Amino acid sequence: MSKSAPPTDLQYVVDTEIKEWHFHIYFHQNNEEEHASALQLRDAVLRLRRDGAFIAAPLFRVNTSPIGPHPVGSYEIWAPSETFSSVFSYLCMHRGNLSVLIHPLTREQVRAFNLLRWVDELKESLDKQRKDHEGRAAWLGTPYPLDTSTLPIRSQDIPLQYASLKLGYSAQPSLTIDQRLKLGTNVERILADEKEAAKAPPKI
Repeated sequence: MSKSAPPTDLQYVVDTEIKEWHFHIYFHQNNEEEHASALQLRDAVLRLRRDGAFIAAPLFRVNTSPIGPHPVGSYEIWAPSETFSSVFSYLCMHRGNLSVLIHPLTREQVRAFNLLRWVDELKESLDKQRKDHEGRAAWLGTPYPLDTSTLPIRSQDIPLQYASLKLGYSAQPSLTIDQRLKLGTNVERILADEKEAAKAPPKI
């Protein structure tokens, strides 16, 4: 098997699942129309959270100038995995002309590399191991260049937020490994008659 093959160990995949995300809404701080649109979108997210559409937490601060890796005005919206798709759907449909950076929250905020590798492997390692704000990030709208030099390479702890909600990294596991195995077996059985669905390889 190739060294770069994606992992398929169920326990490892469950243990390393991303459970919290940031959406960064960008606006040119000197563009009054963009700034106003960004604030209207923020207010809409807050109203929808209040009304139960999804769980999302815009940070209280709106940055009216570049800060950290963000090159223009911005604000952050935190979302747990439990409502990530609802928040993503809403921003996808209603962001207007604003750009949105979406990245996971893990210990690895920027690209990392193993110093013990041979020098000729370093470039490949850097390219393959870009982390949260780079290789793991996605964009809605036009991407902006980020300055990730201000971020730590690796944090000691997962940067969980809003633990009082008991969601994301603060939530209790919803399914055991045995329950997941049974669920997977049931899905395979149901899809066995679906001609369009690819079949999982046999267990070794």
